[in-house]
Amino acid sequence: MPDRYDQTTGSKCVPLLPLRDTVVFPHMVVPLFVGREKSLGALGEVTSRADNREIFLSAQRVQTDEPTPEDIYSVGTLANVIQVLRLPDGTVKVLVEGKRRAVVRRYVDDERFLAVEVDEIPEDTEWSAEAEAAAREAHAAFASFVKLDKRLASEILASVRSIENPGDLADTIAAQLQVKMSEKQAILEMVRPADRLARLAELLRAEIEVLQAERKLRSRVRRQVEKRQEEQMLGAEMEQAQREASERDEFKNEFVELEEKTGQVELSKEATARIKKELKKLRLMAPMSAEAAVVRNYIDWVLALPWGKRTEDKLDVAEAERILDQDHFGLKKVKERILEYLAVQALVHKQKGPILCLVGPPGVGKTSLAQSIARATGRNFVRLALGGVRDEAEIRGHRRTYIGALPGKIIQSLKKAGSSNPVFLLDEVDKMSTDFRGDPAAALLEVLDPEQNHTFCDHYLDLDYDLSDVMFITTANYLQGIPVPLQDRMEVIPLAGYTEFEKLAIAQQYLLRKQQRDHGLEAITLDVPEESLRVLIHGYTKEAGVRSLEREIAGVCRKVAREYLADRSVTAWKITPKRLAKYLGSPRYRQGRQEENDEVGVTNGLAVTAHGGDLLVTEVSIVAGKGKLVLTGQLGEVMQESAQAAISYLRSRAPSLGLDRDFYSRADIHVHLPEGAIPKDGPSAGITICTGMVSALLRLPVHRDVAMTGEITLRGRVLPIGGLKEKILAAHRGGIKTVIVPRENSKDLRDIPKRVLKNMRVVAVGHMDEVLRVALAVPNPAEFLKEPSVPVDWRLPSERRETGERRETGDRREDASQIPVASVVPPASAPPLPQAEFSRAPRRG
Repeated sequence: MPDRYDQTTGSKCVPLLPLRDTVVFPHMVVPLFVGREKSLGALGEVTSRADNREIFLSAQRVQTDEPTPEDIYSVGTLANVIQVLRLPDGTVKVLVEGKRRAVVRRYVDDERFLAVEVDEIPEDTEWSAEAEAAAREAHAAFASFVKLDKRLASEILASVRSIENPGDLADTIAAQLQVKMSEKQAILEMVRPADRLARLAELLRAEIEVLQAERKLRSRVRRQVEKRQEEQMLGAEMEQAQREASERDEFKNEFVELEEKTGQVELSKEATARIKKELKKLRLMAPMSAEAAVVRNYIDWVLALPWGKRTEDKLDVAEAERILDQDHFGLKKVKERILEYLAVQALVHKQKGPILCLVGPPGVGKTSLAQSIARATGRNFVRLALGGVRDEAEIRGHRRTYIGALPGKIIQSLKKAGSSNPVFLLDEVDKMSTDFRGDPAAALLEVLDPEQNHTFCDHYLDLDYDLSDVMFITTANYLQGIPVPLQDRMEVIPLAGYTEFEKLAIAQQYLLRKQQRDHGLEAITLDVPEESLRVLIHGYTKEAGVRSLEREIAGVCRKVAREYLADRSVTAWKITPKRLAKYLGSPRYRQGRQEENDEVGVTNGLAVTAHGGDLLVTEVSIVAGKGKLVLTGQLGEVMQESAQAAISYLRSRAPSLGLDRDFYSRADIHVHLPEGAIPKDGPSAGITICTGMVSALLRLPVHRDVAMTGEITLRGRVLPIGGLKEKILAAHRGGIKTVIVPRENSKDLRDIPKRVLKNMRVVAVGHMDEVLRVALAVPNPAEFLKEPSVPVDWRLPSERRETGERRETGDRREDASQIPVASVVPPASAPPLPQAEFSRAPRRG
């Protein structure tokens, strides 16, 4: 809206900005926050002008978001817009400076914003006697007001004294007063400066009286508070004196109690001498000193240890065997070792505690087995988790020179056990780490050494403590994670995991009953047939232990509990495989299975994972090339070296296999192990890779029901491997009929369940030639590799077609140009290769 100036009336038309709770005086610079739509429109109109940024500011009578002309005072201030800043929340911060008083003549129609036609109110700038008197009175009152009101800076008094215009003086003083908006509006509407100054003097006197009353009140309150604080301080001093007197008596009583307790505890000679020395020092110290607290804490720790306190061992071997069998199924070796220990204890009064190390995958019952051992021997049980421990002080403790020092976890756990011969479980000993704070595994050497632990010295106690009566049991997932010196102190007992038959028995005898009791289903009949349990074991779990199996059984029990609450008339439930799928969904895993047909270049290997054993299918393909070996499937360095050793063996046996000596220079060999997203490593795949290479080169299929494991050397020798039990169990689950194992692993077959070996043929071999005779589908296996065969021509088909050469192949003649270079692959109608399920932990040979 353009400016209009009426030369006759002195009126002008400007945008109106209504103000809430604010009165702007002339010569006053004030920031305003604008958010209403019409107010934003008025600001937009003003900022759009380049030469005139005037706006009319007037206070509202009524606080409303949509004010009407009746809601706005008619007298306001013409102001200039200095700065406009838009904020992130949509509001606008505007800085305005008041210029002159003005009165609304009329409102102008505009839909975008409020606009008014105003007349400026002329200002009287002359000093009259009346104005001079009123100004002096206002100056004096304002000076007193500034001294009393701490919210105003003292510099403002000097700026007020420098004002020469009476109207400007009145407006400046009015802007500093914290009075009602109606009072400020009344002062704004006064035309004569003398009237405004007189009114301001009255208001200042009233404010001065209020401020003086507030100051008197604060002074009186402060005196009362000071008096109360003085009384409280005197009372606190008296209480402190009484407390110190009573503490001296209490300290004397405590000292007497410590001396009596020292005589009651069966301390060692070294500990007795140390405690007497510490008591003597404590007697000379001030009761409330920090040194006295450290000494008292030390004495308490020493006296709290179970010096000479023992629990009587249960030496009934038959009862102990019953308890172990009641708590755990299988685990024959561990149970025999515990029973042997109890038998020796029954014959010998003093035997150093054994250091057992239970090594096995998660969920096989290592921790719970230690609890059962404590129950069978009648000892107290204490457990210390070592996972993530990286500070040596966690084992040996901190020296007393450090603030907040404490004994190590060994001593703390013995205090908790309450006896000097507990069953002490050091859980997850392979999870300890080493950093700049020391090596906790090295600190355990003294703890777990039967020749040294009778004089174990904790840094905090600085005393020799006998740990020889403690029965230490350690657990670990992998033996490789335990340092060799620490392994030397322990008797390692491997827990390879449970077979399928053991899992069935555990589920039927333990897990089903336990979960039925835990879920309140004892009043109903819950029938889970063996067929359903096998589906649970193979389709819903993939582990060496039974922890996941117990969770799945618990899931079934929850479903049954919900349905039983819905219909209590049904008291018998039979969990069939079909109902199992309804409760738990489709099976999540599938075990490795043998191929449906004999394939060329496809071999069944055996591997050990974190979940036990599994079949590891190995594929080999031969294509025309320049002798490059391609290995895929995320193979580790050891497995890659096994493939290189297999190539060297084939080159050395090329004439006997019927291959040209330079066959490798005309063909590329591609070895692939499916499940490429899972790392695989270990030497036990050596003979598997070599068999696949021979099959692909000679185009002889491999028996689909044969699986193998073993490490190969350059001379073709087959070396022993680990995890034979898990591998044979995996082959049994996969329907394998023949398993080829190293001859030196024959001694490990006694650990395999007889019912597994009964349905399986295990062939022990010592050389790669024996492996090929068993694995390859050849007409006369016994004569294979006995006499040199006719070499196979590995030239390209185009080279053979040029010469028209024909070569003897086996017992028939064929055109060399028809022999393909690539390996034989299954026909298009053949089913796809099965994808075995593996854990994400690296496979180990």
